[in-house]
Amino acid sequence: MMTTKLRSLVMGCAALATGASTAAPATAEPAPAPVVEHRMATSAAEQRAVQDYWTPERIAALTGTPSDNPPVAGPDGAPWTSGNAPSRNVGRLFFTDHGEDASCTATVVEADNRSTIVTAGHCVHNTDLLGEDGRWTEHVLFIPGYRDGKAPFGRFTGRVGFADETWLHNDQQHGEVYGPHDQAFVVLNPDERGRRPVDVIGVAQRIGFDEPGAGAATSFGYPRASSDPARDGLPEYIGERLAHCWGTAAEAPGAPGRWGVPCTMGGGASGGPRISGLSPETGVGAVVGINTESAFRGGAGTACPPGEPAGCTRYLVGPRFTTEITGQLYRAAERIG
Repeated sequence: MMTTKLRSLVMGCAALATGASTAAPATAEPAPAPVVEHRMATSAAEQRAVQDYWTPERIAALTGTPSDNPPVAGPDGAPWTSGNAPSRNVGRLFFTDHGEDASCTATVVEADNRSTIVTAGHCVHNTDLLGEDGRWTEHVLFIPGYRDGKAPFGRFTGRVGFADETWLHNDQQHGEVYGPHDQAFVVLNPDERGRRPVDVIGVAQRIGFDEPGAGAATSFGYPRASSDPARDGLPEYIGERLAHCWGTAAEAPGAPGRWGVPCTMGGGASGGPRISGLSPETGVGAVVGINTESAFRGGAGTACPPGEPAGCTRYLVGPRFTTEITGQLYRAAERIG
């Protein structure tokens, strides 16, 4: 049985009142909200049901169509070919959203329970296409190091999800309010042999709060599409292999608190980590944010009009991790043994 409960982690922090006429205007920045904890698959039967749901056929249905395009790689998008940390602790997150199967990207981060992943809020709790009927996603399954339909380190079902209550009020219309809250954590169940994720993959990424948004960063993801037609159908753009982009992160025009690097990764890369201080040898760094959306920047960092005109650069952006928002979620997840 799936259950949801509200847990306030900050003294004096009140939950937003649903439908209250005294609520702040939609364009005002809401006060820090409590963490919402949602039980996913906790019993053995529920875990087995999730494992059984994700058949090879269902997973294959979330794979794009291959093409004969020759390989194209650059800072705005390339396959991750190293066998170090990201090829082990970044993976695909599968789930059902309003009855439709979907996938995002998630990352195993350091935590005392050795079972915590971070991803985008909309990969854990999302609205319908009209921005209504917010629901928790179902059949949550994480495959670290996913590659070509394989699960080299096993398959882990979601046990408990965490999002802050502000995100649960997301209406898809006020990104300036809800965008910084588009982040979530999931604590995973052990695998069928009783092993926790870090016990199997051997390495987790660090997590960083309140780090400067600007600076060198690398973003990872399992996109199922590319904004560059020359890369359509390549393995790293159909969800089959890990892709990455790197460069100097910048803040999205008109989207305070959301940062990213120039990148051609499309849908499916949501929830992927934005890492600073990435070691070229170990592949370990600090996850300082995640991918949630695309934004276009023109000269001098100005916003571009719709249509991606010439001279504009597409950035893959998402929230910068803060103690105020991310720290609460992380601490709640880490307490789950």
